[in-house]
Formats: sequence, structure tokens, C-alpha cells
Amino acid sequence: MPLTLISLSIIFLSVGGLAAFPKQSIAGAEQVLYWCTTIFASPVLLFAFCSSIFVIGLALSKYGKIRLGEGAPEYSTLSWIFMFILSGLGSSSLYWGFLDWAYYYQTPGLNLPPESQQALKFSVAYSFFHSGLSAWAIYAVGAVAMCYHFHVRKNKGLGLASVIEAITGCRASGPVGRLIDLLFMLCMFGALTISLVLTATTFSRLLATLTGLPDTFTTQVIIILAVSVLFTISSWVGMDGGMKRLSHMVCWGVVALTIYIYLAGPTQFITSNTLSSLGLMLTNFVDMSLFTDPMGDGKFTREWTVFYWLWWISYAPGVALFVTRVSRGRTIREVILAMLLGGCVGVWFVFGVLENYSLHNFMNSVVNVPGVLSHQGGELAISMLLDQLPAGRIVMTFFLFVMAIFLAAHMDAVGYAVSATCTRDLAEGEDPAPADRLFWCIMLTLVPLAMIFSKAPLNTMKTAVIVTAIPFLVVLLLKAYGLLKWLREDYGHVPGHLIEERNASPDMVATDRQRVG
Repeated sequence: MPLTLISLSIIFLSVGGLAAFPKQSIAGAEQVLYWCTTIFASPVLLFAFCSSIFVIGLALSKYGKIRLGEGAPEYSTLSWIFMFILSGLGSSSLYWGFLDWAYYYQTPGLNLPPESQQALKFSVAYSFFHSGLSAWAIYAVGAVAMCYHFHVRKNKGLGLASVIEAITGCRASGPVGRLIDLLFMLCMFGALTISLVLTATTFSRLLATLTGLPDTFTTQVIIILAVSVLFTISSWVGMDGGMKRLSHMVCWGVVALTIYIYLAGPTQFITSNTLSSLGLMLTNFVDMSLFTDPMGDGKFTREWTVFYWLWWISYAPGVALFVTRVSRGRTIREVILAMLLGGCVGVWFVFGVLENYSLHNFMNSVVNVPGVLSHQGGELAISMLLDQLPAGRIVMTFFLFVMAIFLAAHMDAVGYAVSATCTRDLAEGEDPAPADRLFWCIMLTLVPLAMIFSKAPLNTMKTAVIVTAIPFLVVLLLKAYGLLKWLREDYGHVPGHLIEERNASPDMVATDRQRVG
């Protein structure tokens, strides 16, 4: 209860402060963001790059065979992948899917000239990079450590502080543990608020285009409340009846939308430029990963790559918690490969189609996406792009439906993560009480509403999320260290060909652990 009261007090006081002093907030946020992304640029880039090497090496090693908990997997492979992809992606992904390339065209990396042919060539490639291997590897580092802590070591508690206690001995109920959980909750609220506000503004703009309804605060409130009712019902029903069904609806909806745009749009161009962009990204992966721009101003690295990695780091603890909940019975290798391959392929497929459709419209002077984005807003650009498709109004309606379900599913995942953090000593197979989940559903709705009502600057809240992500960089390093330590203690002496046999007999592992200890 104290953690709940403190976190909510800080959140609502912050929103009130942002509303009362918007100019000072924006100026201060810009300075803090500049400082954080400059000082921590090299460590963040190195961490993201090494995360890819670490999790791939772990998956291919003998430790990849270790099963995370006893029994058969709780969910089918497709449902499992759908659920944790949705926990790691917000509904705003549909917004960025059409527009991400335009930002890189206007402000390209690798010191390419802005709005040049080279910048256009690398625009989709950079989008693939920022949503690809390194991003999902960051998630995997935290997820595998949490899975091992909970399913193999049988430590109680799904909160972030619980796994840190198991590694360092710092009590989860002590000052350090409470601070870690507090930062986690603040980061979850901030990140979800940004995703929800962006989705609500996009939704209301498209709805106004379709129906003529006014794009006002009242409309946005109705949208948020309607989505909140959906995700509250899902949360109350539970993981199997709620989240699982929402995840299937979203993923099949996104797939259907993407396939339609692929077939109804410039299919040949989408195919060829998606492959070309993947090739550019893969052949320039090391350069993109470690581009610090020491002879330039480093602006692109600070404002894009470092920002994105900190953004993914901020979500990593929550994704780890959710992946742990749905991954009992899976092996370490399955978790890593599903996150890397499932996450990357899923995002690249959707982004490849949507972005290249958008890019083709720009190249053929149908919709000046960068111009509309800069002067009239991304929501209008998306509306114009969807309207160019055959049966564009119907497609726009379906897009709104998918976006709403996507947001509800993501809010459900975040609500579960927050309520699990506030539930002490949660054991394997247990979920937070329905009343607790309902309480956090309401809170997760009120904060974005307060954000929209107060007209607090969105960039300032974004800065707050990034600042709170920096401590999580240390937390992820601790989790990686703890995971390696546990693996050596429990399985270091076991030959690779015997791990599956030993893993099938939990008593043997427990006996070995006691002997080593």
C-alpha cells in the first residue's frame, strides 16, 4: 500500500506541475534529456550491442536447453508469441509503422545529407534497426533472468526488487527494493501514458475524418474510457479468457491489415524495398550499433539511437515480468529465439509493408508524408495514406478497430505487471487478485486523462521515462550477472548432453545446488 500511494502521489503531482509550469517544464526536460543522452551515450550503445551477442550465445550454449519450470508449456506457441510481443509493443506502433521512415529521411544517421537520396535509401533500414535485434535482445536479457529466478530457482515474487534481492541480498521490502519497484511503476505509467495519448489523438483525428465528429478533448475522453472498459473486462476475466483472446484479435487484425495493404498497394516495390532495407540494416549493423559520431555533434545518436535503447530498457522490466508469467515449461533457447525471431520478423513484416507503402506514396508525389508530418501532424498523414487505398474508408474503420484492441491488450499487460509488482511473495502459478488488477486498471486510465486534460507537454513526460530508464541499465546488468552466476552454480558441472535429463528431474538440480552452496 505505501508503494501504491507514493507512486500515485508522485505521478499526479508531476502531471499537475507540468500543467502549471509548461514552459519551464519543456526547457528543463530538454536540458535533462540532452545531458542523459550525451553522458550515457557510449555505455548505452555498448550495452545494446553486447546484449545481442550475449543472448544469442546463451541460446546456442548448453544452457539454452534448460527448461523454465516443470510440465508442458501453458500456452500454444502462437498464443505465447502473440502475448509477449504485445507486452513489448504499444498501440502507437501502428502510428510509427507509417511514419518512422519520414523522421529518418529528414534527420538521417551515419552523417548522411538530410532529405537526400541516400537518406531515403537508409530510412526504412534505420527503422528496422531501431525495432530489431538489439531492441529484442534487451528484452531477452531481463526476461530470461526473471524466468530463471521464478521458474527454476523457485524464488517468490514477480516484482523487479524480488529478483535483485535474490542476486544481491538487498531486501525487496527494504529501501533499495522499494526504490527499484517505485521507479519501475513510474516508468510503466509514463510509457503507457505516452502510448495512450498518442493513440487517442490519432484515433480521434481519424474518427473525425470518417464521421465528422469534432476532434476535441471530450472525444478523446470517450475513446480512452471505451478502451479502458474493454481492457478492464479482459483483466478481470484473467489471462486465459482475456489477454489471450485480445492478443489473438490484435495480431490477426494487424496481419490482415498488413496483407491487405501489401496486396492492394505497390506490392513489387514493398517487397523489393523491404528486402533491400533488411540488407542495408544487416550489412551496416555494427556501424549503426556503435555510431557515436565523435567528429560531429552526435545529435542523431543522442536523439534517436540512444533514446530508443533507453526507451526499450524502460519497458524491459515489465516485459520480463509478463514473459515470465506466460513462459513456464519453455526452454531458455525457446524464449530467446521466440523473442528475437518472433519479435523481429513480426515488426519487420508490419513496418516493411506500412512504411514502404507510405514511402511509395511520397516518391510518386501522391502524399507528401514528411511535409504533412512536419506542418500538419502525423495523424493527418496516416488518414491521407489510408484514404488512397481501395475501399479506403472501410480500411480506416478497420484500422481504428485494430488500434483500439491493440491499446486495450497493451494496457492489460501493463496493468498485470504493475499489480504483480505490488503483490508481495507471488508464487509460481499465482496471479494478482482480481480486485488489485481492477484498481490498477482504473489508475492506468485516470493518469492519461489527467495528462490530456492538463495539456501537459508530452515531450516532458517522455524525458521522465528516459531518465528513469538509466537506473534500469544497472538493474539489467545485475540480472545478467545473477543469471550467469546461477547457471554456473546449477548447471556448470553438468555436460550438455545431460542437461535435458537433469532438467527433467528437479530434485537432482536442487541437490546439486545445495552441494555447490
